Amino acid sequence: MNFRQFAFKNVFRNKRLYAGYFFSCAFSVMIFFVYSMLAFHPELDFSGKGGYGQGAQTSMDVSQYIIYFFTFFFILYSMSVFLKSRKKEFGICIMQGMSDLQLRRLVFLENVIIGLASTVSGIAIGLLLSKGMLIMGSTVLTLEQPLSFYLPTKAALFTFVAFALLFIFISLFTAVILRSSSLIDLLKGTAKPKPEPKASTFLALLAAFLILAGYVIAFVVRGAMVIIALLPVALIVSIGTYFLFTQLSVYMINKLKKNQKLYRSKTNLITLSDLAYRMKDNARMFFLVAIISTVAFCAIGTLVGMKSMFTAKITESVPAFKYESYAGNPQEAEHSKLIEQELTEAKINYEPLVIQKKRLEDAETKKSYSIISETNYNKITKEEIQLTDGEALLFYPDNMGFGGQPVGQEKQISLQDGRTLDIKENTVLPIALQQVEFSRTAIVSDAVFQSLSESLTESTSYVFHVEDWRQTLNVSKQLNEKLQGNGEHYSFFSRAYDLNDINQGFGQILLTGLFIGAVFFVAAGSFLYFRLYADLDHDRAQFRSITKLGLTEGELSKIVSTQIGLLFFVPIIVALIHGAVALNSLQNTFNANLVKESALVLGSFTIIQILYFLFIRANYVKKLKEVM
Repeated sequence: MNFRQFAFKNVFRNKRLYAGYFFSCAFSVMIFFVYSMLAFHPELDFSGKGGYGQGAQTSMDVSQYIIYFFTFFFILYSMSVFLKSRKKEFGICIMQGMSDLQLRRLVFLENVIIGLASTVSGIAIGLLLSKGMLIMGSTVLTLEQPLSFYLPTKAALFTFVAFALLFIFISLFTAVILRSSSLIDLLKGTAKPKPEPKASTFLALLAAFLILAGYVIAFVVRGAMVIIALLPVALIVSIGTYFLFTQLSVYMINKLKKNQKLYRSKTNLITLSDLAYRMKDNARMFFLVAIISTVAFCAIGTLVGMKSMFTAKITESVPAFKYESYAGNPQEAEHSKLIEQELTEAKINYEPLVIQKKRLEDAETKKSYSIISETNYNKITKEEIQLTDGEALLFYPDNMGFGGQPVGQEKQISLQDGRTLDIKENTVLPIALQQVEFSRTAIVSDAVFQSLSESLTESTSYVFHVEDWRQTLNVSKQLNEKLQGNGEHYSFFSRAYDLNDINQGFGQILLTGLFIGAVFFVAAGSFLYFRLYADLDHDRAQFRSITKLGLTEGELSKIVSTQIGLLFFVPIIVALIHGAVALNSLQNTFNANLVKESALVLGSFTIIQILYFLFIRANYVKKLKEVM
């Protein structure tokens, strides 16, 4: 048996250790390949479809490199944990006469074998799942026609070359890791430190204070202040999270151990005795998992929330159809007739509304207002207001807390002829009025409206209300094409068309967020998997000894379930709380209700984690029971 055969057989002899590393790598390759398959799909090039399309295409291209960049560090970390679990094996090889050069060559060959196998496997699995992924992509992107299946040769070649180079580089890099380890370090393997973990009371209290302070700031700030406070809060909470796992957790466990009644109850003595060591040993890994999971939650939650907010805003403020004609438009009558004709031919029932508007500049403040008569206002809002010639209602767009010019403070409007109008009401634009005008708007009596001089800034809004507006996309596209988008003297808007544009752009961005979030979450799960199985030999020896003292299988299952449950759920619960606070800040930023979207995202990740825990727990308990 030559050296290459030895390396090849070594991979297959110890399937348990190699399997976790292999599947993590294969899954990362599969995620990257599926994403590349969608990125290179000939029907998903939105770069020439307006601002949203160009932005979405750029984000998709950039995200591909982000996924690859993060995957590199994920696989590098996985490799370091994988090598750490094999230190004792390497030490025995050196004792048998293997040189450092041969050991590095062995590890290099093993990594190349696993890397190439996982690359080919990841691409193959991606191909098998490609049809389902294309359907999922069509759903997320809300495409009118499902994405057609194609042979992703470019994506497969790109993925293979990218990951082949990645695994070769990582395999070479591991030589540096091994060279720094002495024989005695290798033979000690993953043995745990003997001294009992200690915790600083000051740092434990500091952890609680920092996290609480970060949460309070996140809940208090509103509007533009959320953006300003983002980095400081993230830094404060991150430091607090690190001390939470390294200090506060150990501090609390030690306090629990001092409660003799609790400590000596049932199997708590075994559970709590080992728990402090596990928390201390895994503190950095817990911190890493918590932060990575928080990033995944926030990335996906923010994208889902933003898409929901923009969709809701367009649905509220953009009418089914709106034709805005400016002063001097020679095609006004022709275009309004064309819209009515197209809607009639498509058998779409509509309710037309024609609103005349004028522009006015305040003689003193120089602020500009859009002026609508009280009669037209009553048509729009279905109200019955009556204004005197000296009164006005003033409405302004909601700046969502982002500042800008002070609004809601005007008391009077000064006309150019010296007259003044007292503002009777000063508030945010109502939804019905937003469908006609979205700038600062004043409502005046019919007499005042008629007395205002005509100007080139006058306009007329032709609004068409349609009950079943979701079925108007085809008509909207036809009208948009015939009216050639926006002309010099007019503008055309359609709710279905604008929503479709938003869905295409945000759909692509959401798709990238889902894949990046999936990579992050898989990375977090793999960290937990490697950490758990790195302790398997130690746990086997420990429980074999305790079993001789009378530990039953039921008690073993209870202890292991508690320990694995803490390993899996403590960092995830922390991440869920961090994510919920972050998504609440997003709500505060835009004054929107994102409870449904936040619950959907966080709930989905929680369910996945529970299923992952149940699967790993069943297999781990089975491995431990083999020694009883």
